[in-house]
Amino acid sequence: MEGQWMEKARQRARIRLIDSIESKEGVAVVGGDIFTEEGRIIEAFSFYYARLVVFASEDERLISRWAQAEATRAEQILTRDSENLVKIAKTFISQIEKDEQSVAPLQSSNRASVRKIRQSQDGSIWKIGLADFIEICPKITGSRWRLANNQVSAGKVTLFNEQQYSSSAKLARLLRERIKQHIEQEALEKMKNIDMELAMRLAEPVGMVRNLMASKASEAIALVGAEESDWPPCMRNIIAELTNGVNVNHFGRLFLASISAALALPEESCVGFFKGAPDFKESTTSYQVKHVYEGSYTPAGCSKLKLNHNCPVLPGDDRLCDISWMDHPLKYIRATQRWKAKNRKVEVEVRPDDSPIDGEQTNQSEIKDSVAKPAES
Repeated sequence: MEGQWMEKARQRARIRLIDSIESKEGVAVVGGDIFTEEGRIIEAFSFYYARLVVFASEDERLISRWAQAEATRAEQILTRDSENLVKIAKTFISQIEKDEQSVAPLQSSNRASVRKIRQSQDGSIWKIGLADFIEICPKITGSRWRLANNQVSAGKVTLFNEQQYSSSAKLARLLRERIKQHIEQEALEKMKNIDMELAMRLAEPVGMVRNLMASKASEAIALVGAEESDWPPCMRNIIAELTNGVNVNHFGRLFLASISAALALPEESCVGFFKGAPDFKESTTSYQVKHVYEGSYTPAGCSKLKLNHNCPVLPGDDRLCDISWMDHPLKYIRATQRWKAKNRKVEVEVRPDDSPIDGEQTNQSEIKDSVAKPAES
């Protein structure tokens, strides 16, 4: 952690952490040296140091974002590394087979795009166990990952080559989900072992990544003109999760689009909320958001949000949410806006010159108290 020889590893670790937050394609493959012995050592120890920083942050969203980024890097490396692909596959998948075909592989440079790498055929046809496929694929979007669209024989699913997606690339994509899950589980377990002394020694890099995470969340929220304080916690939480690379479920995504439409936010702003999602494609997202906006969907109520794991509030977390009649996010927005309008009216009556008062600030608890009873419509 302090040794001079490992300074390169610590510098590389900081870059990996920044990449994991800034880049939607994960930690850049071209950023590290995996072709020399010294380079591989630096890469390995930079991963361990970055992992310690993530543990010390005690931030589950950062853990999820970092795990997603590192797993995406692993996918990119394994897609072009057929020699080690099978070794890693046997580690993370219980049943795996490979058939060879007489197909000449396409040559791709280290700077080739992800799309070109995925299209590269190496002559391999992979088969994985049905149980593995069923466990992994619900977390991946796209028709090719649905069981009904695949060939199943003798308890195994064949990952056929496609023009746009080779069999090896498909296997690497499945491994990405398993690697991400492994990194997350390990992080959540070992996070408990970080003591105060170690946390203090890692304070500087932890502060850096926390500030960067907060900055990214603010950028997403700033896409719209509405005040963040008016939004219900469920909406803010989904936006924050998407910004941090969390794969929000379908119900949560539909809710975000429908409540954005209800608030008359621009479609472009709503699409911007989804840019941090691990499976984001602007054309697809724009089409789906447009469909929701044109369909005038009604945002889900609190009970359905809780049922589908999209409500982040526990009893006592938010006094406004604890009120008995508070059963819909739109009611939350109306309540906060009523309070603000009432407060502005009082200010105008007391201070018609609108002169500021030194040290004045909004007391959030006053909002909760003022809406303890529903106002007459």
